[in-house]
Amino acid sequence: MKTDFTHHQSAHCENGVASNLLKFNGLNLSEPMVFGIGSGLLFVYLPFLKVNHAPGFSYRTMPGKIFNNVAKRLGIKIKRLKFSSEAKAQTTLDENIKNNIPSGLQVGVFNLSYFPDEYRFHFNAHHLVVKGKTETDYLISDPVMENVTTLTHEELNKVRFAKGALAPKGQIYYPTFIPENIDLKKAIVKGIKSTCSDMLAPVPIVGVKGIRLVSKRIRKWPVKLGVRKANHYLAQIVRMQEEIGTGGGGFRFIYAAFLQEASVILENEKLKELSLEMTIIGDLWRDFAVEASRIYKNRSAKTDAYNTIADQLFDIGNKEEIFFKKLRKAVK
Repeated sequence: MKTDFTHHQSAHCENGVASNLLKFNGLNLSEPMVFGIGSGLLFVYLPFLKVNHAPGFSYRTMPGKIFNNVAKRLGIKIKRLKFSSEAKAQTTLDENIKNNIPSGLQVGVFNLSYFPDEYRFHFNAHHLVVKGKTETDYLISDPVMENVTTLTHEELNKVRFAKGALAPKGQIYYPTFIPENIDLKKAIVKGIKSTCSDMLAPVPIVGVKGIRLVSKRIRKWPVKLGVRKANHYLAQIVRMQEEIGTGGGGFRFIYAAFLQEASVILENEKLKELSLEMTIIGDLWRDFAVEASRIYKNRSAKTDAYNTIADQLFDIGNKEEIFFKKLRKAVK
């Protein structure tokens, strides 16, 4: 029993799931377009939320919000359900497969058996599509994988009801209505303006202010926390940036691709210029991650090493502030 769903690989799970589900339902939106309209780009520092015994860092908006924003701005209706019962969650999924409705799921990463061991840690905001089932397995279209893979019925139930922060609670979602005529230009502009507002928000832990705050904290970590804990926190930044989804640099590259696509649709050459600028910023994030990893892998205790990468991060924050001010002006 399976649906007619076609698997397409993507750079990030939620973007890929949204793009693939919309394509199945007749609306051909690329992954970057989903990410841009959905205002997926963000930076948030969460010192009060501990993940693997270190502060949380996010380079994107909350799980599920990208697809919700896309739906809202394009007039699409999405059905989302959560469950307290594993049996009810499985029955609902099976009914969808029977009715040719491929379904998006939010799941925990730790027990995804097709993931390499080094990528299996306690993170409950991964997204995938179930496109069919056999007597023993579910057919999984995980957009970060090259091909369709499988999970046993027991394995899928386990990842759907993973415990901890952002517990998915069996969440299932899928489009139920897509209008015949959508205003793509209006949705693009709304998505851009929302991202600019988020990144330029007057909140200490959000956007460019959040980037600068983390830069200041990095300078203090070796003395305040000790080298071992400081290295662990630094590793957390890099892991959240480079190993969870596409992270800081990768998300910037996706956003650059969105701006390039948007420049054609809106006939706005300035967006094409800004696309190139965002690609450069993405490279700076990658450079920062490389330098930070050298510190925590070599267990460096030198204060200058931490100050150097703090300078790098502070510079990124300044460049992103300039960038988003120019982007906001470009779509007025």
